[in-house]
Amino acid sequence: MSDPNIGRLLSKRYQLQELIGTGAMGRVYRAKDTLLGGVPVAVKFLALSIQNEKMRLQDRFEREAKTCALLGQKSIHIVRVMDYGVDDNNTPFYVMEYLQGQSLNNIIRKQRLPLPRFLSMARQLSLGLQCAHDGIPVDGTICPIIHRDVKPSNMLVIQDPSFGELVKVLDFGIAKLLQSDGDHTKFYLGTLAYSSPEQMEGKELDNRADIYSLGVMMFEMLTGKMPLVAPTHSFGAWYKTHHYQKPRSFAEAAPGLELPKEIENLVMSCLAKRAGDRPQSITEILRVLASLEKEKPEHTRKIQKASHALVPSTTASTELEQKTKADLRVSWSNDEIARAISWPKNKPIADIVFPQPIHTNGEVLPALWVMLPQEEIQKRLLCTRYNQFLFISIPHPMLLWITVIYNRKHGAKWLPYYLDLKTSLGQEIARLLQNTGYYRLLFFAREAPNRCTHILLSSVASAQRQRLQEWVAMSNTLMSSADSQISKSLLKNEYEKIKPQIITKLESIDTDSPYDLSS
Repeated sequence: MSDPNIGRLLSKRYQLQELIGTGAMGRVYRAKDTLLGGVPVAVKFLALSIQNEKMRLQDRFEREAKTCALLGQKSIHIVRVMDYGVDDNNTPFYVMEYLQGQSLNNIIRKQRLPLPRFLSMARQLSLGLQCAHDGIPVDGTICPIIHRDVKPSNMLVIQDPSFGELVKVLDFGIAKLLQSDGDHTKFYLGTLAYSSPEQMEGKELDNRADIYSLGVMMFEMLTGKMPLVAPTHSFGAWYKTHHYQKPRSFAEAAPGLELPKEIENLVMSCLAKRAGDRPQSITEILRVLASLEKEKPEHTRKIQKASHALVPSTTASTELEQKTKADLRVSWSNDEIARAISWPKNKPIADIVFPQPIHTNGEVLPALWVMLPQEEIQKRLLCTRYNQFLFISIPHPMLLWITVIYNRKHGAKWLPYYLDLKTSLGQEIARLLQNTGYYRLLFFAREAPNRCTHILLSSVASAQRQRLQEWVAMSNTLMSSADSQISKSLLKNEYEKIKPQIITKLESIDTDSPYDLSS
């Protein structure tokens, strides 16, 4: 029987396309955001109707959804919530970034994690939880947030085009939302095998309940087995198990597994029955993980560079770098380009950014021309480059090309430009970016505008190149519209929303380096 939800349009914006997940807390669909040119999103319907006591529960849902959205802006290790609503059946839903990845649950069912990968993943998950436990300001008050359902199936592992293997936490605040007033208080909500003794008792929870669940999950990540096993999968059996059964040792669960004693001690302390005997904060856990990585360089060298430092490392970027070097060998050097170009006579001497192709040695290459005060240019000679593209098809096909140059001392310099994909220039620039896979940033100082003072190279991720090709093709089929300013305005709103997340990515790099990132 076909799913009646497929094809539904929520909030006159999100069109449901495919059911991609089901669970005790609801159903998740892949959808497209029709307002932003079909950008994929994930829509989660909660297993909760707010028909009874409608207004109070709707207010509560709105508050929880806003909290989740704020968390996703604060940490790269928490899935971002972008919107929320209630459908015609009074079922609440929220809209998340759509991320193609694997559940941690699927990964550890297939294999035991080697120590280097475990350290990287455990640190990333801990950073997400730490961010929530530290709290976010709501109406002037710092509110700590407890997850209440930490388990492998709520952890998503993705291959980020900029940062390699990246782990994100799903479903913050949802267990609390489902545990709202009324009939729901009579039921236990959580996952039996991962719940702390105090959660089984229905007590008010604090961060140490999440730490217990994290301990269960870390044991499973390292051994492929559970530290506690109940005789039957009933609430009563698990209640007794969590309260009275001693966790099995690592040697018992995985004979022959060699682990640093510090890891064994850390995990076992998280599994303490009394909350007061566990680590009292995620910070304590992070301290142990960091010390292990520091003391055991033979392990840390093998760790994918998506740990706390989040240094970009992907096969795609390596291939692109090799291609870029090959292309540059047959084109002019930056010095030759700088000598050959001059500031266009039809452009003002002002702080502006615009794209214009450059012709070198018979080639046509994409470039972003930038004029800034000399001091601003000097501040960022050593910088991380980041780029991202946003596209909207209706009412007018428009592309927002975002470039950021960043270093820790001076922060971010944003260089956005709107490309109208119904113009020949817009289409030419988009095609050049898609074909070459990189572009040059040409810097001119306002004080001496006649010559190019500095050139940087910025690569475009392969996934973005594919999207550029699709967007250009789509724009050719769309009717032209006079409402290009509306499209610009909608893109600007989305741009302002993602700025904090881009900054979070850039700040997570340990040192100021000439890294070249794209999303």
